[in-house]
Amino acid sequence: MNGPVRPPADFDELVARPARWLSAEGPHADLVLSSRIRLARNLRNVPFTHRAHEEQLQGVLMSVSGAAQRGQGFAGSLLLRMAELSPLDRQVLVERHLVSHELGDGTRPRGIVVSPEERLSLMINEEDHLRLQAIAPGFQLTEAWAAADAADDELDQSLDFAFSEEIGYLTACPTNAGTGLRASVLIHLPALVLLDEIQRVLKSITQVGLNVRGLYGEHSDVMGNLFQISNQTTLGRSERDSIEILDRVTRQIIETEEQARERMMRDARVQIEDKVWRAYGTLRHCRTIHSREVINLCSAVRLGVALQLSGLCPLNVINELLVLTQPAHLQRAYGGELSPAERNVYRAQLVRERLVAAEPGPGPSA
Repeated sequence: MNGPVRPPADFDELVARPARWLSAEGPHADLVLSSRIRLARNLRNVPFTHRAHEEQLQGVLMSVSGAAQRGQGFAGSLLLRMAELSPLDRQVLVERHLVSHELGDGTRPRGIVVSPEERLSLMINEEDHLRLQAIAPGFQLTEAWAAADAADDELDQSLDFAFSEEIGYLTACPTNAGTGLRASVLIHLPALVLLDEIQRVLKSITQVGLNVRGLYGEHSDVMGNLFQISNQTTLGRSERDSIEILDRVTRQIIETEEQARERMMRDARVQIEDKVWRAYGTLRHCRTIHSREVINLCSAVRLGVALQLSGLCPLNVINELLVLTQPAHLQRAYGGELSPAERNVYRAQLVRERLVAAEPGPGPSA
């Protein structure tokens, strides 16, 4: 076979349709973009992926994808084999938070099963044999856990997971052993950043055993005042305990951010509104723009929407721009490989078109 085959039509539909977690639905959606649960599992009597032979990985891919597609949780799902996708399409999956950069490497038998609306996904043969992900819009950790737990139970009926009565689930990395659980929220904290209080809050988060990362998780930078907060301990603590701790700390952070927003609007309303409208004006009229700048400007507009400033676009549009303006999505939308300068021009065009289509009416008065 000469190069990757064309992705299936269903992949085109997946890319064209915004993921449900971008919908700005759910509790506290003005602060929390999404709630995610990830479970790491491995098959008994099969070496971990970094030690497995090619044929063993092929067997894992077939067994796990078959088990997933037989379950109710993954009804109507799409199976994508990494080796059959172009590097651009694999990067699209990274930008949609469906696969890691490691799984995006198409040189080994790897794949992903994606349910409709991307509520559930299943990475196969990344660091572990399978990583099950449930993601929900807004602050809905309990709902995401319920979906992941139900899908995990279905998979357990068909697959023999590596499990120790003493340790729990066995994983390639010892830091995931035990429950194999990573629970996380993606939260927007612009007021705490603007008031220079974010370091104090982040320090308190790490002191209770939670991790703080950027928009794309481990090793990613913090952009647009978006922080991914997750549990760190998987051994010796139940799934529900880990989720409850993250839930409790997130509620405290939400309250702290809301109080900071109130103080900010009380003491510097004109300056905050000016920041919001300057950001919106740049997005609305730009002719060339970098992806990082879009994310940072969207942060200011997102704050304005949360503060109920009239004339701005809906929150879901801002959320969707975080994904649609990323390089792979942009190139796929505009016909293929583009230079960085060309991407900047097409990105500005996409942003303008989206904002114009979503505008509720006339903007602010001069």
